[in-house]
Amino acid sequence: QVRLAESGGGLVQAGGSLRLSCEVSGRAFSGNAMAWFRQVPGKVREFVAGITGSGGWTQYGDSVKGRVTISRDNAKNTMYLQMSSLKPEDTAIYYCAGRNYNGVTQNRSVYDYWGRGTQVTVAS
Repeated sequence: QVRLAESGGGLVQAGGSLRLSCEVSGRAFSGNAMAWFRQVPGKVREFVAGITGSGGWTQYGDSVKGRVTISRDNAKNTMYLQMSSLKPEDTAIYYCAGRNYNGVTQNRSVYDYWGRGTQVTVAS
């Protein structure tokens, strides 16, 4: 059974940085696309960034482009999201997601696996 577990969230001041991690357990995931989404209560879950299995292709949401970097270490079965120049509007629960397919998409409905999320709070 595939499980995803996020870590690294917390409280940070505006302009600060955080690195989120998502560890995959259950099987190797190097051939599968993964992504980060975020959600504020009462709003739609928003695509943040996605990465292919090899890490050779990435995609970013417009609201975070230029401020975040997605990466993965397949030897560790772990994906990362490095965030910088954080803004209060980045406050959300951040979720990692994985697919049984090696294609990145912003469509959250096609992701097969989800973590429980990690809270990121950016104070102004």
